[in-house]
Amino acid sequence: MFTTVLGSAMALLDSTVVNVALPHIGLDLGADLPVLQWTVNAYMLTLAGLILLGGALGDRFGRRRVFVIGVVWFALASLACGLAPNAGVLIAARAFQGIGGALLTPGSLALIQSVIHHDDRARAIGLWSGFGGIGAAIGPFLGGWLVDGPGWRWVFFINVPLAAVCVPVALRHVPETRDPRARGRFDILGAVLGAAALALVTYALIAAPQKGASAAVVVPGVAGLALGAAFIVVERRLREPMLPLSIFASRQFSAVNGVTLCVYAAFGGFFFLSVLDLQVVVGYSALAAGTALLPTTTLMLLLSARSGELGKRIGPRIPLTLGPLLCAAGMLLMTRAGVGAVYWRDILPALLVLGLGMVVVVAPLTATVLASVDVARAGLASGVNNAAARAAGLVAVAALPLLAGMGPEAYRSADAFSSTFRRAMPICAGVLVLGALLAWRTVRSDALEQTGAEVGAEPERAGAAVPAEGAEGVARPAGPPCRPECAYHCGVSAPPLDPGERGPSA
Repeated sequence: MFTTVLGSAMALLDSTVVNVALPHIGLDLGADLPVLQWTVNAYMLTLAGLILLGGALGDRFGRRRVFVIGVVWFALASLACGLAPNAGVLIAARAFQGIGGALLTPGSLALIQSVIHHDDRARAIGLWSGFGGIGAAIGPFLGGWLVDGPGWRWVFFINVPLAAVCVPVALRHVPETRDPRARGRFDILGAVLGAAALALVTYALIAAPQKGASAAVVVPGVAGLALGAAFIVVERRLREPMLPLSIFASRQFSAVNGVTLCVYAAFGGFFFLSVLDLQVVVGYSALAAGTALLPTTTLMLLLSARSGELGKRIGPRIPLTLGPLLCAAGMLLMTRAGVGAVYWRDILPALLVLGLGMVVVVAPLTATVLASVDVARAGLASGVNNAAARAAGLVAVAALPLLAGMGPEAYRSADAFSSTFRRAMPICAGVLVLGALLAWRTVRSDALEQTGAEVGAEPERAGAAVPAEGAEGVARPAGPPCRPECAYHCGVSAPPLDPGERGPSA
């Protein structure tokens, strides 16, 4: 438990502390806004593109081995980030850091699933998710303290001693496990196509404010869309794809992932820009800006388990509709965070409303994703949902400054950034309203009560399918519904990975 919590905490902390350091990184390296966007997106790009492959590597070659490799890789890349002499090296190191994150993030949960006895597994996963939530909650505070103290480079250096403790414990005390059923080739081509498509589209969106509709923007954008189409064709034809498209045969699963895209695109854009706004416009130090955001993650840590229980009682349709609307209201209230803003009057109410909205939506969203597919595919469903959320945040960080008219030097001026920030927040709110409408139209109130889910696996594995009452063309496999085992959520960058329920033989 110690080594899995410590390893996953590295990735969780990194996803929250780096945003706090962005203004200082820009000033120290003489970087413009696109560099800050790439500092965030290079990490999310490789993490989102490879996280499914990382889990498969652990099953085949040994979960402990891949986890340890991921931790060491992440630490070395973090060291390179901290020593980066310029923006180009920093961005490249961040991309390598994301590869390490893709190896260790699913590996930490897989170790718990495979090593700990099934009678203790639910409690162990609860502890893992709870400590992970605490790590995510203190991330902005810790990042601000490091940036204002020894400097922004220590946001990355701190991962090195954590890895130095984590790796020996894992090698000495954690047994090696594999999945004996893991066979066939790895979908390297699919992983490369997916990551390349995201990279090219992201590049086009980030470069557009400077280069306009030039060939340098249009060609990468079109090429990215073409590679995205090629990714779908390859995944459809491969015998053992990284992303089995048959899982989207569940209309409920597809709908909930659509809601996920809307929700986490808005979250990604909000947390990227709000930390900049608090420092550039309001005038907060890095520590004050990180501390200011604590109410959102604290509310999620304290109330997410109760929100999950509420979703079971009333069904997910209302929470998945109301939650995004509350988040949208919080983001609109955040437009009051301008020059001379008072925290308790102008900023705290927005963060409290946003935090309550996140509490309402995240836990039921995770539960609905797991309940929408056959139990045997719950782990895959959670991984797909997590990767989709990260990809949505990636695109949002790239696109939102373009849509808001934010120039490359905007973050250097309080007045310029304030005006574009006020244009960006309604855009985020609009995306959330779209997610709420999608949830209201597509998510069934009985999604967490049914005896299974729509067919997302082969009938012989899923069991006999029977028509669902009141739903046209919907089939449910026999067997109990899958329930999330992660009870605590601080998913500001993505929903928590969840293995779903497994029996004693797992």
